[in-house]
Amino acid sequence: MSEGSAPSRLIAGFAGPLMLALGVAMLMNRAAMVAMTGEFARNQGLVFLAGILALVAGIAIVRVHNVWSGGWPVVVTVLGWLAIVGGLARMWFPQFAAPIAQTLLGGRQTALVIGGVALLALGAFLTFKAYGSHS
Repeated sequence: MSEGSAPSRLIAGFAGPLMLALGVAMLMNRAAMVAMTGEFARNQGLVFLAGILALVAGIAIVRVHNVWSGGWPVVVTVLGWLAIVGGLARMWFPQFAAPIAQTLLGGRQTALVIGGVALLALGAFLTFKAYGSHS
């Protein structure tokens, strides 16, 4: 059996390039990202809407890909569950987004750089698994 099922590769094929693009954007536009994150976090309606979108994406992933049997496809499942938890947190507690953003960033770019590099690494991994060799 080849490593990673078609659903694993399909979801990784969406999530990987998205994470790569977001990681590059975060690293290229650090000051703007810090400002945008602060603005976004202060808008509770936008935080709530982001929660809905994350919840829908997470449920969609987990519904078709709740795989815990080991190997890299577990990463896809974990991303789905994290999206569900993150979506619910944004919907249930939008008032905490601004204080959390302030704690993480506080006008500094260190957390943003760490997050950008992490997204680049995870995005590259998922993109390779989705579009790389399947033998």
